[in-house]
Amino acid sequence: MTIESIPQDIARDYVLPDGRALLKILPKGRMSDNKVLYRFLNDLLSVDKNTAGTALEVVASAHTMVHAFSTAAVSALVMIAIILFVALRRLLDVLLVLAPLLLSALLTVILIVVVPETLNFANIIALPLLLGVGVSFNIYFVMNWRAGIKSPLTSPTARAVLFSALTTGTAFGSLAASQHPGTASMGRLLLMSLACTLLATLTFIPALLPKRRIDDE
Repeated sequence: MTIESIPQDIARDYVLPDGRALLKILPKGRMSDNKVLYRFLNDLLSVDKNTAGTALEVVASAHTMVHAFSTAAVSALVMIAIILFVALRRLLDVLLVLAPLLLSALLTVILIVVVPETLNFANIIALPLLLGVGVSFNIYFVMNWRAGIKSPLTSPTARAVLFSALTTGTAFGSLAASQHPGTASMGRLLLMSLACTLLATLTFIPALLPKRRIDDE
């Protein structure tokens, strides 16, 4: 086997007719490490802006996914706020529903770092879906409070929300048991997000509602 015996259509992928050759550079470290990956790509781009390859594809795809996720999350929050305002017609009530939702999102991010659970292309798309679940939990307590129920945690609604969360968590748990790594990570992240949503709903809203009722009286 010599260079001359290699078919031209294959050889041109590595050496052009004008003598320019493809230079393949590998990083020092593991490409799965984000710090290594970004440092490696920044070093390459500092030498040649026309650099291409797997590292650039991974980083560019990640940026696209994060941008799409941010757009989806913001759009979902805006539409949820509009629908809540139409249904509740009180800005403060809308904020009471949205506040635990934002808290649960913050708790989920903290839990992802503590566990740790890696965000990837498979599981990040599931996070905006939990915004709807969180709203459905929170609005029940706010509507009951507006109807005069003073003890939300001892009401049938609290038990219904708990059993609904357990049912949904069972479905998510089946995903976490999948043999496919992406599907399993999606199930784990959904379970963590659901737990944070339920915790915020059962602790944050009851702490806010009595305070507002005293102020109104």
